[in-house]
Amino acid sequence: MSGDTPSDVEARARAWYRARHSAVCDRIEPWAHGSIVRASRFPDYFEFNLVRVEGDPGLSARELMELADDALAELPHRRIDFEPIEPADRVRADFEAAGWEVTRLLWLRHEAPLPPGPDVSVEAVAYDEVADLRVRWNREDFPDLDTTAFQIQARELALAQDVEVLAVRERGEPVAFAQLQRDRTTAEVTHVYVHPDHRGNLMGTALTRAAVGAAGSVEDLWIVADDEDRPKELYARLGFRPAWTSMELTRLPS
Repeated sequence: MSGDTPSDVEARARAWYRARHSAVCDRIEPWAHGSIVRASRFPDYFEFNLVRVEGDPGLSARELMELADDALAELPHRRIDFEPIEPADRVRADFEAAGWEVTRLLWLRHEAPLPPGPDVSVEAVAYDEVADLRVRWNREDFPDLDTTAFQIQARELALAQDVEVLAVRERGEPVAFAQLQRDRTTAEVTHVYVHPDHRGNLMGTALTRAAVGAAGSVEDLWIVADDEDRPKELYARLGFRPAWTSMELTRLPS
């Protein structure tokens, strides 16, 4: 939007992130430096069961871990999301030393026209047509974790939110997909995944372009990338610009 300052755009990215919690979670309770976020119906969906840090808590990693233990006591995982990146960076090394998964996230907003794209056919498909790809993706990220319950809960939630799924086929079978979620004037490309055997063929580019087109004329279109990985470079080429940096800290179920 013309005239937006970086702080305006960051504030809207944070608002969208929080709105997703508000739409799904049945418990959002304040604590001194943020919120405890819980979705009783989706206990294996880490994104909706966490400690949200909304300011600088001035706490040590150990104190934050103890807070998460108390807040998420009946769950097998622990998750802390930092909205401000500076205090997250200060405790990151201690969390990693304790075995937590740490991901620095770059939120990007679509702000520039799409460049010419590859000649790759993309089509809208039903959610379940890419079920095998979802399982494979989870196994890549969490090879030692049984994600069956998460897959069931994610499906229920996605169908309730009427997400749009786009796919690329090879010999009739989906080999890559993207997922788009909308809410009035805002949308987010929440998934872009290409089967390992088909990477390097511009399918990710084609899917992201198609998702941008499917989003239409929304006020804000977001996509989130690992700030320490390569996909953010692809998204930059497709007109996405940095808006906000956050951090996820997760202790996986043992």
